[in-house]
Amino acid sequence: MTPHDDDRAGADDATVGRLLTGASGRGHDATDVAEWYRALVEHLPAVVYLDGSGTGTSIRDVSPRIHDLLGITPAEWLDGFDEWEERVHPDDRARVVSACEHSLESGDPFRVEYRALHADGSVVWIREEAVLIRDPDGTARYWLGVMMDRSELVEAQVDLRAARSKYRALVEQIPAIVYVDVADESMASTYVSPQIEQILGVTPERYLAEPDLWTSMLHPDDRDRAVETYVRGRDAGEPFTIEYRLIAADGRTVWFQDSAVVLADEAGRPTSVQGVMLDVSERKQAEERLTYLAYHDHLTSLPNKAMFDELLDLAIARADRNDQGVAVLALDVDNFKLVNDSLGHEAGDRLIAALADRLRDITRGTDLIARQGGDEFLLLLADVDPTPGFGGRDGVTLAAVHVAQRVQEMLRAPFLLDGTELYATVSIGISLYPADATDAGQLLRNADAAMFRAKQAGPGGYVVHRAEGSDARTKLSLSTRLRKAVDQQSWMLHYQPLIDLVTGDMFGVEALIRWPDPTGGLVPPGDFIPLAEEMGLIDAIGGWVVDEIGRQDARWREEGIELEIGFNLSPRQLSQEDPVGVVMRQIRDAEIDPGRITVEVTESTAMNDPDRTLQILHAFKDEGVRLAIDDFGTGYSSLARLRYMPVDVLKIDRTFIREVHSDPQSASMVSAIIALAMNLEMQPLAEGIETSEEWRFLVDRGCPFGQGFYFSRPVPADEITAMHRRSGLHVVEGGLAV
Repeated sequence: MTPHDDDRAGADDATVGRLLTGASGRGHDATDVAEWYRALVEHLPAVVYLDGSGTGTSIRDVSPRIHDLLGITPAEWLDGFDEWEERVHPDDRARVVSACEHSLESGDPFRVEYRALHADGSVVWIREEAVLIRDPDGTARYWLGVMMDRSELVEAQVDLRAARSKYRALVEQIPAIVYVDVADESMASTYVSPQIEQILGVTPERYLAEPDLWTSMLHPDDRDRAVETYVRGRDAGEPFTIEYRLIAADGRTVWFQDSAVVLADEAGRPTSVQGVMLDVSERKQAEERLTYLAYHDHLTSLPNKAMFDELLDLAIARADRNDQGVAVLALDVDNFKLVNDSLGHEAGDRLIAALADRLRDITRGTDLIARQGGDEFLLLLADVDPTPGFGGRDGVTLAAVHVAQRVQEMLRAPFLLDGTELYATVSIGISLYPADATDAGQLLRNADAAMFRAKQAGPGGYVVHRAEGSDARTKLSLSTRLRKAVDQQSWMLHYQPLIDLVTGDMFGVEALIRWPDPTGGLVPPGDFIPLAEEMGLIDAIGGWVVDEIGRQDARWREEGIELEIGFNLSPRQLSQEDPVGVVMRQIRDAEIDPGRITVEVTESTAMNDPDRTLQILHAFKDEGVRLAIDDFGTGYSSLARLRYMPVDVLKIDRTFIREVHSDPQSASMVSAIIALAMNLEMQPLAEGIETSEEWRFLVDRGCPFGQGFYFSRPVPADEITAMHRRSGLHVVEGGLAV
């Protein structure tokens, strides 16, 4: 072999031929073998060398490729062979020398990978392997070795390790869970990143060991949707993204955005699902917060007008489907500007927040309270049964009025602002669907209009909006018929029994006026009394009532029936110049014992002009007439004034009696009113008793008297007579025995 630059530093061709021939044990011509050797070493993409060190021979040779590998000629390599370790990188030198010494001692193959120093100072990665060649008799002759350039491969491996390191750092440090699943029905995971333990409290080992764990941790409300989306994407081989909740090991709910791709084999069959589960809980919380702010008032945390409008539309749609009713109450705080001006806007805000808290306490869970803005609130009563209740009023009206009265009641207690006691009232407008509105907009407008009318009438009241129909013509027609009824005295009285709740005996009746309308049916008092007040006809109607009571009492006395009889004086009658004189002349003319007559005045009427009312009540009392406060609990009685009123009976308003046995708030209120009446030496009488449970509750609480549909509706006088003749007017289960 001829070295580079014709340098004959190594073994000659003949020697090499003889060596190879001898080593192989074949009889080839040495020249042929040498040519074969030369072709091999010059074209092999590696450095081939011979080295007799440690074998007793001085054979040394190296292929020309040494120049390509280390930038030196074969002669330079051979001349510096004894110093070959100097060409090894210092960091690898000890390891390579040790491996070489081991091979020399043991004769084992020499295999090592190390870094060598190129002539230009660069580093070259080399893979070196050598075997010991022996004579046929076993004598060691030389090492035959190969050195291969591994730089590109090692660099690729380094790059691969770096990429893997970066990938692992990315996968295992981002706030997400990376997973690889088998694309089959098992949905088993073959890899899951360690973040799963930090985020969900589940170790990767457990997650991989339990294929059903992901499904079992899914929030029940999300499970079907998430599994369906996963399976659909997997089977179709298409990327998919799902948002769902998982229940962590400690019970926390964690929101994830799960994005995955499906890998397939050459035949297109899905083989694996690779995905990233990103924890989006903070984003979801932010979205929920934004949604909350968009639909809630920041001061009170109540729903705002936007939410109210949406839910009102839904309530009306349900009402249409289910033949139910809807009521809207518009509330406006009276004289709120005075609070802001005197105590400051911060105090005004605290009053609004405190009022919102009280409104929450007195409404049903199904009712919606919203702050419209400023000092205005809205109440939505949905899914209301429109079936008429006592007094013939429809269920929607009754429910709305009941809530309005509860609002009035809860405002009796003062608010404490900066050490100052403050009493607040609200004016309430009530609108009903479908009675007086055809859509949500009209319902709200009617509630606002009714609220303004309530304000005009005085603070703290409520007004129910009524559809006007054909407006002026309807009112004109009713006015004309009403005036004729007054002229012709075409009225009638119905009587509702008053019951001793302990014995079940009837001891008296309440007289209630009815108007037989020539067009058919009976016109409820609520439809014509306000108009009669407006037209100035109420005095004539009230006078007829007292005269008719006198005539009926005379007929009953002729038949041996003596009952206590109560009737109501309207505000207009009390405002007459001498109401006591007018009524007492009629009673005396009818020769009725004043002790059997009870004059009833509503709570709101009594408190409208309390000083004058007190004088009138004392005047009636001096005449021997019994006195009652009607509808107690619906107005704004001053307890300081009530204690000085010569009242015999405190009639508990029917709105508190309804389901009193099952409504804790009503039960508490009724019990308090009964105790109040007893302490003021008045007799409590419950109105509107409709069930045996309500009756028993009242008896258990010590209420002695009552009236209501459970015992009897208001009936004509002859039915009261018939009841007396047949049964002695004793209550049996479900009503009066007849």
